[in-house]
Amino acid sequence: MRFASSRRFVASPSGSPSAPQPRRSLAVGAQPKTTSSLAVGAQPKTTSSLAVGALLALLLAIGMALPPGAFATADDEARPALADEIDQIIKDGKAANAFWGVQVRALDTGEVLYEHNPQQAFLPASNMKLLTSATALDALGPEHRYQTTLYFDGEIDGSVMRGDLILKGTGDPTFGSSEMAGTGDPLGRWAQALAKIGVTRIEGRLIGDDDALSDRFYSEGWDVDYITRQSSRLIGVSVGGLAYRDNLIRVNLQAGEDGAPPQVTTAPAGYLDVVNRATTSERERGRAFDIRRSFGDEEITLTGSVPSTYSGTLHMPISNPTRFALQSFQADLRQAGIGVNNLKAADIDHLGEKPSTEGARVLFRHFSPTLAKILRVVNKESNNFYADQIFRSISDSGTANASERRVKKLLEKAGAATDAISIRDGSGLSRKDLVTPAAITKLLDFMTSRPASESFEASLARGGEPQTTLQYRLKGQPVRAKTGSLEFARALSGYTTLPGGRRVAFALLVNNYAVASYQVTQTFDRVVRAMTS
Repeated sequence: MRFASSRRFVASPSGSPSAPQPRRSLAVGAQPKTTSSLAVGAQPKTTSSLAVGALLALLLAIGMALPPGAFATADDEARPALADEIDQIIKDGKAANAFWGVQVRALDTGEVLYEHNPQQAFLPASNMKLLTSATALDALGPEHRYQTTLYFDGEIDGSVMRGDLILKGTGDPTFGSSEMAGTGDPLGRWAQALAKIGVTRIEGRLIGDDDALSDRFYSEGWDVDYITRQSSRLIGVSVGGLAYRDNLIRVNLQAGEDGAPPQVTTAPAGYLDVVNRATTSERERGRAFDIRRSFGDEEITLTGSVPSTYSGTLHMPISNPTRFALQSFQADLRQAGIGVNNLKAADIDHLGEKPSTEGARVLFRHFSPTLAKILRVVNKESNNFYADQIFRSISDSGTANASERRVKKLLEKAGAATDAISIRDGSGLSRKDLVTPAAITKLLDFMTSRPASESFEASLARGGEPQTTLQYRLKGQPVRAKTGSLEFARALSGYTTLPGGRRVAFALLVNNYAVASYQVTQTFDRVVRAMTS
């Protein structure tokens, strides 16, 4: 496989790539054949200042007439060497026959230093989060905070509240989340607070207002296994305007006696029906059991053998975030000692007439951490659920189509062509997402001049940074980047610094490989090290 035929490594000052220019024989201080042997600064036979001035003018004129690249610099000489090295690294790698896309762009001039298939469309995997993060910062601002509010519209008779409790969300991905330190459990705190002021019973309706985002809970192009299988990486989690606890339900599993079914409980209780077909086995040492949920149902089935020493908590994505939040709050109220037998839960979209919060009393209001802080979890830890929630929230209608238009508008503002780009979600889980390497580097370049540039770059993992997707990679390298990992697709894009101090944006994408993923990762990291050494 040859890369040299399609890659380019020199760009004109305008930023458009061009073939490498042959070095001219004339260099500063050399003796041009068309002039006398008099060099600048030499002692002329006659001391006429006119002669010196004429010679300087001639040299300047010659220099101005030469095309870009005629006067070689250290960077000029390094470019073809770097290009050849990158070509060789990919050629020598285990995934040389895969579909590769690479671009390296200088941040000081926008000049392309290297590229291969820069305008071809690739599955970006989690590199899609770069587009989501940049657009969210541009649209909402780094200090943006999501709000979740509990309203009450009714009357209080002694210790009894009668009327409507309205739980209104704005798409906050961190509400009750275990992935964000310090957020805690707002609904549990609110239930305890109501009990402390003397509320013993609530009668009426508990309404979930999720209209901030559309009711299409899943994204186009997701693998059905993401939705129906037990997840520990927040994969395929439903999206909603009223999200709670990462939209995951906890499944507590405890081994029983040998040959007996394991004990299974869920939290909150009552949301899922459990079909337990598993058995406990003293002979089993590894995990030989599986948990699945039928698509669209709230029933999970446990099969296989559970080791007799096993005890743990698993997580399952839920299908209806609003119903999940409302049932969780009802459970919290009961636990606080408040009667809710006559409190009927309802999605606001299922009511004939939607209640208004105008004139209703605000009981509690929860603010999320800043968007800048949330994006550090999105990009450093590659949190898919957070990314998809944020993606929907950047458009007024909360739909994927409107958010796609918002992202493409920012890409066009950055100077990227969008005709080959397809965006179906904010996380990159969709197999219908397509992005070009050139669009990524142009966006990275563009973000360095935006007001939120510091927040954007701070959201990216440093090489070797603990508790990030680069924890065991590129330690000590001057790199901030976003990884990407999907079946048959890998990506790594971000910022690094060349040996001379020049900062660059880079995008590395590969699709359709048939080797172990770690072998692709090794090739990526070798390319980055080639740029920094």
